[in-house]
Amino acid sequence: MYNKKVRVRFAPSPTGGLHLGGVRTVLYNYLFARQHKGDFIVRIEDTDQSRYVPGAEEYIFNCLKWAGLEPDESVIQGGNYGPYRQSERKPLYRKYADQLVADGHAYYAFDTPAELEKMRADFKTEQNPSPQYDRHIRTKMRNSLTLPQEEVKALIASGTPYVIRIKMPEEQIVSFTDMIRGEVSFNTSVIDDKVLLKADGMPTYHLAVVADDYLMEITHAFRGEEWLPSSPVHVLLWQYLFGLDKMPQWAHLPLILGPNGKLSKRDGAKYGFPVFAMNWTDPKTNELTEGFKEKGFLPEAFINMLALLGWNDGTGQEIFTKDELIEKFSMKRVHSGGAKFDYEKAKWFNREWIKQLEPAKLREQVKQVFAAANIPAADDILLDQVILLVKERCDLLTDFVEQAAFFFRAPEAYDLDAVKPKWNENKSLFFVEMIRNFELAAVWNATDLEHNFKEIAAANHLKPGEVLLPFRIMLVGGKFGPHVFDIAALLGRGETISRIKHFLSLL
Repeated sequence: MYNKKVRVRFAPSPTGGLHLGGVRTVLYNYLFARQHKGDFIVRIEDTDQSRYVPGAEEYIFNCLKWAGLEPDESVIQGGNYGPYRQSERKPLYRKYADQLVADGHAYYAFDTPAELEKMRADFKTEQNPSPQYDRHIRTKMRNSLTLPQEEVKALIASGTPYVIRIKMPEEQIVSFTDMIRGEVSFNTSVIDDKVLLKADGMPTYHLAVVADDYLMEITHAFRGEEWLPSSPVHVLLWQYLFGLDKMPQWAHLPLILGPNGKLSKRDGAKYGFPVFAMNWTDPKTNELTEGFKEKGFLPEAFINMLALLGWNDGTGQEIFTKDELIEKFSMKRVHSGGAKFDYEKAKWFNREWIKQLEPAKLREQVKQVFAAANIPAADDILLDQVILLVKERCDLLTDFVEQAAFFFRAPEAYDLDAVKPKWNENKSLFFVEMIRNFELAAVWNATDLEHNFKEIAAANHLKPGEVLLPFRIMLVGGKFGPHVFDIAALLGRGETISRIKHFLSLL
């Protein structure tokens, strides 16, 4: 156990849909916090107002609610470390930026966008095609390191726009211990002077994440490996502002890989699988990106699948409840290499969870799928019986529409081509006799229906197989579904007879 109470955070930007990788970061934070009886915080990082997308913040929390990964503290739950939206914390950051300047670890930069563009053009070479504002370039730009102190004061007093940049030290090795990767080291000489405070007074991620993690007493910070190159900047900020002993333990999670590198929204569109937790419609383009929820995934299967995208418990076990994941999760067993997303495997997880859950646990979600498909509502008893009968045939919740809709409404189309070529008068007479038998049957259950059906077929010199397929198509419309006599038993006497009569009228 840890000396301090474990506090972890997920800090999304409200700029769009919640990607698979983001939800996995949430999951690992959540599992770690729950395992150590700690707190899981969601902090909205909205300092870049130019990228803010209306509705994205609400969408993020809806995704977490659906996945069963709700935080202990956030803009919704509240808490003792707020505000939990960075744009509402703006006054907090200025003092840290000013402290860095006063201590010689940062400086004011007055370069205009045009001057920065000119710099990139003037210093571009074959060896350095993308010049950065670094220790070499800073001496040639308009900043408080190159301008006289009086001029700097005058520029600030006159309201000249400026940013505050970190002054990266030369030839210094910055190291930290990553919970997944072990000792990680960087040479500061190859890192540019990142902007810490923008001209509008908003912090960049680099300053905000360090200040907020300190103020919120975050003990462990888990984020994607794409942030590894920025980590030396963050280590130095911790060292300069608060002391390295206050820095959280870090873990940089491996990428989730698609068919061609890092999994992206484009992969989903190209290969036909979701990459977002829930449906997301871009308010600017009106483009819909499909989510796992709407595709028909159970939240239990979704987080089970996600947990194993980069982690395993070493036993070969694949199906885990959330409680089992909380008990067994360990950052030591998170892989450092990328995890390949396999949609077929994702569906396998969902199929296993559908098979495992009792009908009552699936009922409400199947009702939602039925409502979306305009399938008439059924009473819970019948619906549970239907779910039990067909669930092992379903990979996705949406499969219940095809596999079970015929229980609640008669087929709208029939596979007549599967019946007509071998249809004859003898089969017509068989089903007329079958109708009479059904009308007079003293009991109505699958066992007796099958017994009577086969007896009458034999009496009419028919093999059961010759009339079973037509009977199935009469009831469901096609060559699918569970045991046909189980279907008839649930449909009931009147509906079964009605569907036989209607089908015979079509031949």
